[in-house]
Amino acid sequence: MVRAVVFDVGETLIDETRIWTRWADRLGVPALTFLGILGGCAALDLSHRHAFEMVRPDLDVPAEIERWATDDPTGLRENFDADDLYPDVREALAALRAAGLAVVVAGNQPPQARAALEAMDLPVDAIRTSDEWGVQKPEPEFFAKVAELTGVPATEIAYVGDRLDNDVLPAADAGMVPILVRRGPWGFLHAERPEAARATVVDSLLELPALLAG
Repeated sequence: MVRAVVFDVGETLIDETRIWTRWADRLGVPALTFLGILGGCAALDLSHRHAFEMVRPDLDVPAEIERWATDDPTGLRENFDADDLYPDVREALAALRAAGLAVVVAGNQPPQARAALEAMDLPVDAIRTSDEWGVQKPEPEFFAKVAELTGVPATEIAYVGDRLDNDVLPAADAGMVPILVRRGPWGFLHAERPEAARATVVDSLLELPALLAG
């Protein structure tokens, strides 16, 4: 029986289209080109960082982020806000809580992501980021932290994410119930892989209450 549901952030709760489009503009690359390269990275199991290396091999990304913050101190830049939430998020999270399940957000994110998520007033019990914990998915220690945070055994936790490599398979290896949401470039591509058979694949977070609340 599942007692807690834990969510990844990017392309699970947050639609990253605006983020990557802003990056394309910043780098002087057509949006379709940059988004296509990101899709190629997903297909080839390359980090999204490889997209930056392809279009700007000389780019120091952390330094560019600092320059961007100076150029545009009030803008979103590489960050997100409530306008980037997928439309099913609030309703699904609220329904899970109404069913008596603990709802947690925990993903690979920089420190500012927690504040951004908390500002959305989502119906969740806790929000944590990898930077806070000092460990990132897919490391087993990350999922141990998830279990510690929820306070229930791993076998009673469902982890929901858009990637097999970072989310679903490591969660399954940790003993959790793995759920792959088919959206975003990684989500659609990974749902077609044989390894997806280890998980439950959903097309909307609104499927989760009926799937898990029983």
